[in-house]
Amino acid sequence: MSSSLDKLKALTSKLEEKLEQKQKRQPDPIQTVAKEKDAPAPETIPVQKTTAPIQHMNVQPENVRQENINRLKMLYEKLKIYEKSPDFDKIFIYKAMNLSGIGLKEEDFGQVREGKYIQVIAITYEPDKNGKKKAKNVSLGYFGKAEKLEPKLKNEIIEFVLRWRYEKAFQNVEHYKELIEKIELPSDTLF
Repeated sequence: MSSSLDKLKALTSKLEEKLEQKQKRQPDPIQTVAKEKDAPAPETIPVQKTTAPIQHMNVQPENVRQENINRLKMLYEKLKIYEKSPDFDKIFIYKAMNLSGIGLKEEDFGQVREGKYIQVIAITYEPDKNGKKKAKNVSLGYFGKAEKLEPKLKNEIIEFVLRWRYEKAFQNVEHYKELIEKIELPSDTLF
């Protein structure tokens, strides 16, 4: 599971680097507007399907994150996760999220495990009677036997977990950015 999160974090980092490079190359917006007033109207060029991934890279990280949250909320409702976790914002208090009955590793991604039951499992850490933190699994959704799972529902369940992990990675990146900003403050000490 941590390798998937590491890959997601690396992908997010690469996306941020590309966006920063693109922003550095963009011309001054004031000069651009002045030039556009004098320039003739551009011809409309039809967009081909093959350019869609490239155009998607023009989206700001905030927009990507908001689109991810919007889709995650829709899946939260559709999969009835609210029955076990009524407050959408509180699903992010969990430390991790996984699936039982469906593979998420690269070698078995999307494969159902026959004879198993499909569940969305959230993982949290709570103190035991001695005060030691123990991992606790919380079922957020039960979807029956793997063999009876419809492909569309399977894909939505996988998508929910992956989008949750993506948002969690955004939150981790945001947390570390805030910590780095504290270090970069012009002072002799952090405290």
